[in-house]
Amino acid sequence: MRSSNFLTKCAGVCIVLGCLAASASAYFVITEPTRDTQWTIGTPNPVFWRKGVQDGIAEFDVEMARLNTDGLTLVARNVPASRSSLNILLQDVPPGDDYFLIFINSTHGVMHATSPRFTVAAPGAASSRKSQLPPVPTAETVTVSGSPNPTRGFATTLAVLGNGVRGGWGSASQAWGLGSVLVLRRAEAAARLGHEHEMSLGFGPPSIATS
Repeated sequence: MRSSNFLTKCAGVCIVLGCLAASASAYFVITEPTRDTQWTIGTPNPVFWRKGVQDGIAEFDVEMARLNTDGLTLVARNVPASRSSLNILLQDVPPGDDYFLIFINSTHGVMHATSPRFTVAAPGAASSRKSQLPPVPTAETVTVSGSPNPTRGFATTLAVLGNGVRGGWGSASQAWGLGSVLVLRRAEAAARLGHEHEMSLGFGPPSIATS
C-alpha cells in the first residue's frame, strides 16, 4: 500500500515538473510598453520582451493595433527573438490611449504575446502619470508612418530565416491573412475583458492592461 502511494506521489511530481517545463518553454512576455507608458510621436520608443529559451521561436513579427479603431499597422517582420529589444519611431500616427502591440507569426496566425494598452501622444503633449523610456542605442529602429493600413506591408524586415527564405507572405506581403485578422480580434477581445475587469474594481481608463 505504501509502495503504491509512493509511486502515485512520484507520478504526480513528474506531471507537475513536466507542466512547469512546458510553461517555461512557452514563456513570452512584452515588458515594455506597459499600461503606464506614453510614446511620443517623432521620438524613438523602446520595446522590450522576455521569452523562454526552448520555445523554438527564432523570429517573430511585430504589429500594432488599436482597441477603438479597426485596422492594423505592420511594424516589423522577422525580428530576431534573441535581441530582446527594438525601437519604434512613430511619424504622423494618430494619437490615442488605446494602442497595443502584437508579437505574432503572421504567416500562420500564431500569436506569441500582446502588450498592455498604452498611450501615443502628439509632440509636446504632457506626460501625466505616464512614463517614457529612452531608446536603446544598440537596438534596431523601425519607422512607422500614418494610420493603420496593412496594404502597405511591413515597414521593415529585419532578419532572414535559417534556410535563406524570408518569412511572412513573400511577394504577397502587402496582404494580411485571415490568421492575422482572427488573432487581432482575439487580442482586442482580451484587452476589452481586461478593461471591464479593471472598471469593476474601480479603476478607470486610460490605464488598462491586457494579458
